[in-house]
Amino acid sequence: MKLIELKQVTKTFNDGRKKIEALKQTNFSVEEGEFVAVIGPSGSGKSTFLTIIGGLQTPTEGQVYINEEKFSELEEKKRAKKRFDEIGFILQASNLIPFLTVKDQLRLVNKINRSNFDKNNAKALLDELKINELSDKFPSDLSGGERQRAAIARALYHDPSVILADEPTASLDTDRAFEVVEILGRETKKKKKATIMVTHDERLTDYCDTVYVMKDGVLSKK
Repeated sequence: MKLIELKQVTKTFNDGRKKIEALKQTNFSVEEGEFVAVIGPSGSGKSTFLTIIGGLQTPTEGQVYINEEKFSELEEKKRAKKRFDEIGFILQASNLIPFLTVKDQLRLVNKINRSNFDKNNAKALLDELKINELSDKFPSDLSGGERQRAAIARALYHDPSVILADEPTASLDTDRAFEVVEILGRETKKKKKATIMVTHDERLTDYCDTVYVMKDGVLSKK
């Protein structure tokens, strides 16, 4: 089942008189349980590609489907709701809220979608990521690797179909970077997510099922 699909998607910006093709026509899909890496130099279009999939930008042409439903054509309010329900984001900086404990980072998800805190799910997830003993700690008390594990927990907690990871290991040392990517790969398979990781570190792609290269707005399989 395709959880992510792009059909003839392009993204063009106007810079004065000049037209910039940030993303040339792209057809792309990711199946459930598939872990995909996108590599390429800075300015190649990787971030544009990821933000279009995440609904933070809309394509100039073409359509984005999430979980086999139209996504990019939704009006902003509906797109924001679907983004919250279906997509988990993991960023280079863990983006944890500094005054909330690890457990409360998850509780915040419930407050946003007005649901009850799922204590058993939270504990199982934190146990699986080996940070349950840190559930009452604040981000400042955690190492870089622990903060990224907490960010992964927050991204997975509401059970989204899609995980988008933008340079999730850039601030980590080599050992922690491999550890985090291994966790992402394992969780993708176990929970049948579609995961896309943008990275500059090609060593990390050994954990991925498929590797794509972005160059000058053109996406191709490596």
